[in-house]
Order: sequence, then structure tokens, then C-alpha cells
Amino acid sequence: MMTPKSSPAKAAFVLANPKAKLLDQLREVLRVKHYALRTEEAYVLWARRFLKFHRDRSGAWKHPRELGATEVGQFLNHLANVEHVAAAT
Repeated sequence: MMTPKSSPAKAAFVLANPKAKLLDQLREVLRVKHYALRTEEAYVLWARRFLKFHRDRSGAWKHPRELGATEVGQFLNHLANVEHVAAAT
């Protein structure tokens, strides 16, 4: 009888360095979880794009803690309706 091949589990819960910048924290978590470099780059670009989308009219950044489900929905609607990004993206 053959047993299923076990693979190492990804770290379920990782605490990034709280003193690091947000995108550096994102990179650190993705590396600990052994994501591919190209995946890491893509996630960082999407995070940066999301944050830029929600800058206020003066160009000042909003802190990510201030952003929630409503802002995620606005960003996804913008991607779908204005930029015509495919749903699979």
C-alpha cells in the first residue's frame, strides 16, 4: 500500500519585523512561506498599486490600517470596470 507523499507545510502564522516598512514586511512573510520570487514581486506590485489607488486628493498616503473591505471593493471595481483587468488576475 502506498502512502501519500507528504510535503513540508508552509508557515501558517508569521510575524514580520514591525519596525520594517510595510512592503518589506510583506516580502519577509512571503520569503518565510517560501513563495517564488516572481510571485513575491507580483504581490508587492499589487499591494503598491492598491495603496496608490487610495491616496487622498493631496497625494498623501493613507495608512493601510485605515483601509478595509470597502476600499478593497472600490479597487477591484476600478480594475474590472476602468482598467478591464481579467477576473482571473
